[in-house]
Amino acid sequence: MAGKIYTTEVTSATLPSDNPLHQRLLKPYELTCAFLSGKEHVLEVGCGEGRGIALMLPLVQQFTAADKLTHAVDRLRAQYPAATFLAMNFPPLAGLKDNSFDVVVSFQVIEHIDNDLFFLEEIHRVLKPGGLALLTTPNRKKSITRNPWHVREYLAEELRQLAAKVFQTVEVSGITGNEKVLAYYYYNKAAVERLLRWDVLNLQYRLPAWMLRLPYEILNRINRNRLRHGRTELVDDITINDYLLVSDADEALDLFVVARKKQF
Repeated sequence: MAGKIYTTEVTSATLPSDNPLHQRLLKPYELTCAFLSGKEHVLEVGCGEGRGIALMLPLVQQFTAADKLTHAVDRLRAQYPAATFLAMNFPPLAGLKDNSFDVVVSFQVIEHIDNDLFFLEEIHRVLKPGGLALLTTPNRKKSITRNPWHVREYLAEELRQLAAKVFQTVEVSGITGNEKVLAYYYYNKAAVERLLRWDVLNLQYRLPAWMLRLPYEILNRINRNRLRHGRTELVDDITINDYLLVSDADEALDLFVVARKKQF
């Protein structure tokens, strides 16, 4: 399939109206670099269009990435010939051997997975003893509306308890923003709430997810474009440096998990 990758759910790195979210999604890759020394075998589960590969690839010995978007995987193979790319649906992580990777990263993926526990068990399986799993997902407390592409969203303690069923140690911190980012967040929230006033029957929670995906995409894109035209300087000026790692995840925009597999 040669269709487009970018929707409002799979954020563009080049569309101006997507810039605040693109920078937010890029931040965990920057944070991941601090865990890499040049000797690791790294797996990314759910690489999408490859947002963070250019940051990680120079810092690892071997890089493998998997995604269900075959057209994205094909493009990435051509763009990054030094890496390995696998087209697959997961879980399971079919064909990947036990105890194979030093680090597994999976950003903004677990909220799309039906069997989230099995997903974490598969990440644990392919990690080497003592290996690290790094994950992000939206903080449900900060979600403005229902996302019909998400199976579920998590609070910090919910995610910690889930990951603790699988990993020896689990730390949940958060990714939030400075005043500029939060100004955009509240500006966006107000715009979405104005749209939701028309949902007098609360259909966003009553209808099945598949029925909401097309209107969600259309309205979300319209809203992002309006935000950009209304607050161009704010939307355009946000950078990766405007996002911050914080120890208190409860009020963060995204949850950032660092989980370690038991050492033999």
